[in-house]
Parts: sequence; structure tokens; C-alpha cells
Amino acid sequence: MLEEETPGIESKIGAPDLSCPKCDQLLPNGLGIIHCVMCKSDVKVEHEGTRKKWRQEKVSCPDCSKILVVGVDKRPANLQCSACGSHFVLNPHKPKVEISCPACDRKLRMNKRPGEREVLCPACDVSFKVKF
Repeated sequence: MLEEETPGIESKIGAPDLSCPKCDQLLPNGLGIIHCVMCKSDVKVEHEGTRKKWRQEKVSCPDCSKILVVGVDKRPANLQCSACGSHFVLNPHKPKVEISCPACDRKLRMNKRPGEREVLCPACDVSFKVKF
């Protein structure tokens, strides 16, 4: 018997953008022990303001649309709706950033993540590098 995949929704509240104290590069988004992808060091990141907002965050049940107060200060969080009993996962917020193509000025929206990556503009096919 195949187990059904638990539905997930994305949190609207993200942890603050922080730089690694060793290499000064962007850390992956989150709280707790964060692994820097650039210098491979582990950094302890805590932000009580974000944890408080996570506990108070209100989400809509993906099955019955009832508004629920999350009540937990971690992401991802396994939740159960008090109205319909449905189980779902509240996933971490994935910060997005808008950049402009240097050739045609088209606005491109992408996930903000540490490091450098090559981007191909879908409008003009120009390839350029982006570093966060």
C-alpha cells in the first residue's frame, strides 16, 4: 500500500537574511545550526522575534480552509487541523529576489540562495552570473 504524500504549504514568515561571520557570504535561510555553503562552517542562528512570529502565524488548512494559529516555533512543522483532522506540513519560507537582466532589463524573479549561479534570461537568451 502506497502512503499518500502529506500536503504542504509555505510559511509567509522567513528568518532574517544573515551573513556568515567567517566568510561574510549569505547564509541559507533559517534558524538553529545553519551550514554555510561557501566556507562549510556551522553557524548558530537565533532570532526570538522570528520564533515569536512563527508561533503566532495564522495559516489556512489546505483541506477545509479553516484559519489556524500555528503555535510552534520551527519550520518545517507537522500540523493537524482542529476542524477536519487533516495533516499537513508548514514548510519554511523561501525568500525570492527580483533581478534585472543586464542586457534587456527584463525583471527576473528567483529564489534567493547563497553562492553564485549562472542565469539565462528567457527574453534575450543572454547568460550572466548572479551572486548572493
